[in-house]
Amino acid sequence: MKILMVLTSHDTLGDTGEKTGFWLEEFAAPYYTFLDAGAELVLASPLGGQPPLDPKSDLPDFQTPATERFKQDEQAQQVLANTVKLDDVSQDEFDAVFYPGGHGPLWDLAESTTSISLIEAFEQAGKPISFVCHAPGVLRRVKAANGEPLIKGRKVTGFTNGEEAGVELTDVVPFLIEDEFIRLGGLYEKGADWQSHVVEDGRLITGQNPASSEAVAQALIKQLA
Repeated sequence: MKILMVLTSHDTLGDTGEKTGFWLEEFAAPYYTFLDAGAELVLASPLGGQPPLDPKSDLPDFQTPATERFKQDEQAQQVLANTVKLDDVSQDEFDAVFYPGGHGPLWDLAESTTSISLIEAFEQAGKPISFVCHAPGVLRRVKAANGEPLIKGRKVTGFTNGEEAGVELTDVVPFLIEDEFIRLGGLYEKGADWQSHVVEDGRLITGQNPASSEAVAQALIKQLA
């Protein structure tokens, strides 16, 4: 079982002057869920090397057993610091792909032709594709084999308009996932803000928010079992 994890390389939060990147819990919880299930992991990002961590995700309020484990785990820190370039990976080397969120992916991975092609290749090969929180936004320009948006007519979730308003970034992000998915014809579903909510539609697995990250990873492992 070999899983590709794709992280953002984008570190600028619009024109706020603040930093963004990937969300620590959304990386750490799936990373250890996969590792503990015996998976071989490869980490990739558009630029390779150390992906930017959203500094807010490192605040005490957002720490979990998985993030604490990561902070004690020098090997995991080394793996994260040395992500391979997204251009250098191919779906045929892997059984599944997982994208952690954080706001960063809305800027780079959502527009990356490399990422878009990669997801399309996984989908067409019938392999599980999984995304949590803001990462489902990278599906925005992904097409199904028939040329329609991949998510059109499919059940999907992602960070809600209410959650985006809660973090006061409604006017900062390049697009709102809930609005965009509905516009594209996705069958968008959501649970209560900040509560775990995972949606599976065939091989497509999406989670709503950071609280959903471990559950998305578990759903992926179950599909691969």
